Amino acid sequence: MANLLTPGYVPGQSNLPHTVKNTSGYIENAFPGKEEQMVQVTEYLSEKAFIPAALAQNEVSWFYGNLGIDDMYFASESVESIANHIMALYGAKIFAYTKNDNGLDINLERETEEGAVYIHTSRPGVSQLYGPQHEKRIDSKYLDVSNTERAYRLESYRSKGTVSSSSSTQLRTYFVRQCSFVNPTPTKEEENDIRKTADKSFLEKATENTLDIYSSLIKLALSRTGPVIEMFEVEGSRERRLVIAYKQQTTQSFFSAISDLYHYYDLYSTRKYVEQFSNGITIVSLYLNQIPKSTAPPIEHSIHQIIKEASLIYCLPTTPLQSFFQTSKLSVQESIYGYIGWIFAQHFLNRLGNEYTSLVNILDVNNATHQDVLTKMKKRLRTDTFTRDYILEIIKTYPELVKLLYINFAMIHYVNPAVNSLKPTLSYQRLRTDNILTDEELYEKIRRTTSNSHELMVFESFLIFNKHVLKTNFYQPTKVALSFRMDPSFLPEIEYPTKLFGMFLVIGSEFRGFHLRFRDVARGGIRIIRSRNREAYSINLRSLFDENYALAATQQRKNKDIPEGGSKGTILLDVNQQDKPLVAFEKYVDAILDLLIQGQSPGIKERIVDLYKKPEILFFGPDEGTADYMDWASAHARERGATFWKAFTTGKSQSLGGIPHDTYGMTTRSVHQYVLGIYRKLGLKEENCSKLQTGGPDGDLGSNEIKISKDKTCGVVDGSGVLYDPEGINREELGRLAENRLMISNFDITKLSAKGFRVLVDEVNIKLPSGEVIDDGLAFRNNFHLNPMVACQVFVPCGGRPESVDLQNVGRLLDHENHPRFKYIVEGANLFFTQEARLRLERAGAIVFKDASANKGGVTSSSLEVLAALAFTDDEFAEHMQVTESNIPVFYQEYVKEVQTIIERNAQLEFEALWREHLRTKTPRSILSDELSLAIVNLNENLQHTSLWDNVPLRKVVLEEAFPNLLLKKIGLEALMKRVPDNYVRAIFGSYLASRFVYKYGTEPSQFAFFEFMTPYFSKIQ
Repeated sequence: MANLLTPGYVPGQSNLPHTVKNTSGYIENAFPGKEEQMVQVTEYLSEKAFIPAALAQNEVSWFYGNLGIDDMYFASESVESIANHIMALYGAKIFAYTKNDNGLDINLERETEEGAVYIHTSRPGVSQLYGPQHEKRIDSKYLDVSNTERAYRLESYRSKGTVSSSSSTQLRTYFVRQCSFVNPTPTKEEENDIRKTADKSFLEKATENTLDIYSSLIKLALSRTGPVIEMFEVEGSRERRLVIAYKQQTTQSFFSAISDLYHYYDLYSTRKYVEQFSNGITIVSLYLNQIPKSTAPPIEHSIHQIIKEASLIYCLPTTPLQSFFQTSKLSVQESIYGYIGWIFAQHFLNRLGNEYTSLVNILDVNNATHQDVLTKMKKRLRTDTFTRDYILEIIKTYPELVKLLYINFAMIHYVNPAVNSLKPTLSYQRLRTDNILTDEELYEKIRRTTSNSHELMVFESFLIFNKHVLKTNFYQPTKVALSFRMDPSFLPEIEYPTKLFGMFLVIGSEFRGFHLRFRDVARGGIRIIRSRNREAYSINLRSLFDENYALAATQQRKNKDIPEGGSKGTILLDVNQQDKPLVAFEKYVDAILDLLIQGQSPGIKERIVDLYKKPEILFFGPDEGTADYMDWASAHARERGATFWKAFTTGKSQSLGGIPHDTYGMTTRSVHQYVLGIYRKLGLKEENCSKLQTGGPDGDLGSNEIKISKDKTCGVVDGSGVLYDPEGINREELGRLAENRLMISNFDITKLSAKGFRVLVDEVNIKLPSGEVIDDGLAFRNNFHLNPMVACQVFVPCGGRPESVDLQNVGRLLDHENHPRFKYIVEGANLFFTQEARLRLERAGAIVFKDASANKGGVTSSSLEVLAALAFTDDEFAEHMQVTESNIPVFYQEYVKEVQTIIERNAQLEFEALWREHLRTKTPRSILSDELSLAIVNLNENLQHTSLWDNVPLRKVVLEEAFPNLLLKKIGLEALMKRVPDNYVRAIFGSYLASRFVYKYGTEPSQFAFFEFMTPYFSKIQ
């Protein structure tokens, strides 16, 4: 059993558990001046006379001799400090005597910048629920914030003796010290050398065996995303030692949470160590024993359960249900399951009711005002009916229902222990002894137990969750975040009319996130969502799933020219973890990989219950906040053994074969074709057109829009503030910022005209050239695109939050005569306008091209990048697609040019189709864009499953046109068809024919149009 359940076990190696000698693993602290200090403490107490002289000697002798406090305490504390602690202990005894109470409550502490000392009375195996809760303070103040620049190590000891002869209470001491590393900045080669990365005092104290153990764990922890956990048996003793290594700042409150975990199993620690290393690794070492006369399972069994559950604790160290776990009302698995259910309920509890459905049927879905009313009502119903706190309150009222629902979940997803294990795990034993109900019996139990319809609905959502989880890493021995592959069929059609193909829910200690896709083969970016404050976080939390769904739906429409359907991932950083985007992203990716790659390593990554029963591949791309993380994701997929690693992410650096969107302006090339198309159709000269853009020179789309355009840019809005000049912003200075990816806060304001100005977000009471005073720079920035002072012909949003313009504020984009202030709008930023706002602007006379049409260059580039990755072997890919410092492959350079040409051609084809269809039908372009996308997507699906695909000669003719010319020349059609997965080739066939047909014949073709369209292809068949 030890081998199956102990992370770190390697198949083929010894099946015996690790055993260590019955020594501490550290050189024992010995203070040579202890006797002399003891005399000085006695003299000090006698002088103070708080303790009767006759008793002072006895109290000092007991404190030094019988209590069993580690010598580190005496070596590090002053005479005065020790004397004060003895007086405090004596005072506590007197207080307890006067109350006729055998228990003592002592809490002593001393904190400095360099560290701290804490001493408190402690019952073995019991968590502190009240009072100072020193371990939580140590976590938040010292351990959670430790990094390679400033870190803290910890030694903690339980006193061997009791505080007095009449009390069984022991003392627990904690010594926190700031680290002094041997080498604070080790090189890559030195990272694995413990003698160069360790704290100096640790090296003085650790034995050779401890150094060897820690060194091996460090090497594993550096190569893994999550924790490395090893267990050691102690010769001639029942003591078990747990050693846990993980990367600094990848979890919070872990030290205190792991104590709660082993206390749950009636274990206590005699000593604990936390060591930090300058290579970014933390190691926690625990010396565990069982409480005498415990009725819990023996430590020989429970230790393995603790190892398994330690990874759960690492993922989610604290939850609002923590107290139920600390008081043994729920197990760690049950409490974390309850937390997951709480999150699921927040997002998916059906709160709209039948009245909303009736209203939808009554109102006109084509009426923008009606649509806006429904949207606002939906948001209000969701927030007002079931708040997060209200749902949590209901869950906390019925822990027994959480237990039953957990069993229902576990009976499906918990993997029964292997036949060669010695004994079933405690989890499995608990499941077999608890009351197992059928779904019907469980629903009836919930209905009888809850007292109103709201409570019933909350626990119904738990049942819905259980029924729709297809696979999860909840029971993986090692993991960094919890992931769930959901069957999305539970989503109400009235709210989510287009059915999702796949859905992932990912929850970590720093974030929660989703990944949604509309087809099996789908592409889309991963977006990190930050929040400036708690109010913003609350808003982002409520809209998270709907925003993700809308982004994926936009992507689905945008991906009309490529084989992949639309997908999107979102990662919402917790309100207190806004500085952890990379940690959150790494956990998100690793947790999803747990569900894409079949586990093969006992004790590390094992097989999970898979109700989906089909292989899955997701394709991730860069989006807000993740552009710099794509290399890591691809490399990590390769390390995890994913065969699809080359195609897993796009937007990678060139050294990994990526085609960076920003470097080559891929997204901008599509957006700008629409701007140029408007100028071409209306006979306008670009240099004479004034433009406002949101999204500044520091971003991908914003910087490339500045580089590629020749217009008179009057306004730029970015994260730092607003830059505006009605005479036109100095293009040379703007170009400098774009070239260096700098925000407008770096603009040389001496190059503005007399009417120009810059207002930064943190500025207040700024006077503009017009005399107007701006009270708040942040509010001015957020609403500048709505400000009537902006006088431009063209508006190109290249950045900004979704729904920045909706039906409530779109009126501010119209003048007093109801004419649009911007005549031409090309929506580069996703979802910047709501559909209702676009339609209002079009009715007023604006020419609007929406995001799903304009902003598709990036996805086309990503798709062709993946196609190359799928087409080449690893060696060919390295030769033709991977750029080195000394060599840019000729094929790579030519392929990038072909990708740019394809992007511009696709944009021109769709622009012409939309312009033509609008002239013919007078239908708003924003609606035509959706109709065009829908027509292509539907025709694509149909074409893939018709006899046209089965006609192999026709298939080859079409693919000769659809595949990039360079790939055809380099690899050949036959090899391409063999190497690229069949479902991907089929999607290329369908998407190419569908897009070309719809672009040529529109959304309402004649009944002979398709025959006419296909005739040239059939004529090429020999």
